[in-house]
Amino acid sequence: MIWYLIAIIASGLFLKILLKTSLLQIVKKWWRFLEDGCYVYQFYRVPQFNHNMQENQLYRKVCTYLNSLPCVEDSDFTNLISGDKSNEISLVLDSNQIVVDKFLSARVFWINEKDEFTGLKSLVMKIRKKDKRRILQPYLQYIHSVFDEIEQRKKEVRLFVNVDNEPQRNGRWRSVPFTHPATFDTVVMDTDLKDKVKSDLESFQKSKQYYHRLGKVWKRSYLLNGPSGTGKSTFIAGIANLLNYDVYDVDLSKVTDDSDLRMLLLQTTSKSLIVIEDLDSYLGTKSTAPSLSGILNFMDGLFSCCGEERIMIFTINNKDQIDPTVLRPGRIDVHIHFPLCNFNSFKTLANSHLGLKDHKLFPQVEEIFQTGAALSPAEIGEIMISNRSSPTRALKTVISALQINTESRAATRHARRLSESGSVRTAEETGESGIFCRENLREFKKLYGLLRVRSCRKDSSYEFDTSDEYLVMR
Repeated sequence: MIWYLIAIIASGLFLKILLKTSLLQIVKKWWRFLEDGCYVYQFYRVPQFNHNMQENQLYRKVCTYLNSLPCVEDSDFTNLISGDKSNEISLVLDSNQIVVDKFLSARVFWINEKDEFTGLKSLVMKIRKKDKRRILQPYLQYIHSVFDEIEQRKKEVRLFVNVDNEPQRNGRWRSVPFTHPATFDTVVMDTDLKDKVKSDLESFQKSKQYYHRLGKVWKRSYLLNGPSGTGKSTFIAGIANLLNYDVYDVDLSKVTDDSDLRMLLLQTTSKSLIVIEDLDSYLGTKSTAPSLSGILNFMDGLFSCCGEERIMIFTINNKDQIDPTVLRPGRIDVHIHFPLCNFNSFKTLANSHLGLKDHKLFPQVEEIFQTGAALSPAEIGEIMISNRSSPTRALKTVISALQINTESRAATRHARRLSESGSVRTAEETGESGIFCRENLREFKKLYGLLRVRSCRKDSSYEFDTSDEYLVMR
């Protein structure tokens, strides 16, 4: 009896020590090894890229699913990655680690592998052969549904840029979170036009069966035409945030040839915006690597059908200098012109930037616009931002800038007329006076610089920066 009690106590102490030391892990591994020897397993590999170097969507879905499992914490090595929020930390499975999942009472093993020579990653699924027919299809469908729920719950729009180093090793795209604050509701544009564009985008999202019935690729192309600072970039950001689409910004200067451009297109995903900005600058340069034919095929060739639910957006500064073959229907579905600021768009900017729906200086501003004054929405918006503490001062500064612009444009037109008539002479030679002589032109420039200096006394970084754009369209 005493020996029996001693055995029980010793067993209890052994189990207690086992639970608190690494011996438990050793026993588990040996038990798993013995258990594996009693069964026959089937292996399935899920590579990161397919044989065409396109991203394998199943790999992305399985990775998201596995990293959401609580059992990831039980793996021997797990990466801690900061999330989108400052206090959020995510667990990500490290290379060559194993995760054990359970589905319909069957155990599923996942091994995260990385090739030491190529650097390519893959996930290997291991299940018992006797469970294969019973769980394989339902299990993969379950992973799809869980992935969709996670994506819907944690949708993050990302900005992708193409790079030119080691494409076979890591793919051609690098991404960062797309945090542009513009929304379709905050972009400055005519209300009716905004509703039409929004309706067109939402209709496109719901038109998969319609496009398939017509035998057309489910994509849409927009051409944004207008000078710098008129809101083209903000319009793109507004679309991305409205539709929750990723943005692929194609830098043609890093494209080696036409086949490389096609490879970039193949590695984009569905539900995305594919953007080429300043297309006219590339088409006007003969030294660019992708040819005109390659760009046209990128827009609507056979490779453009390798993927669905995508929107292509091209921006240009001058539509008149573009080859008509680029603009034909089928390549470009929607043309949107982005003009310089007029009085209506000015009122929209004053309302959004200064909180003004009306002001005693508005009639004076309208009168100057009627004389032909033209500034970009970005320039006027920056003046309002720099003087937002005093709306009256902001409006006066806008008026001064518009007046200087009007005088400069008049002087330029006069000089052009003189040049065309062959009678260009200096003011000193002809004794000519007035606002069109060279001396006064210098004064205009000085006055314009003084205006900018005064406006930025409270904001030393004040510039007419066209990167801050506002959408104003007709």
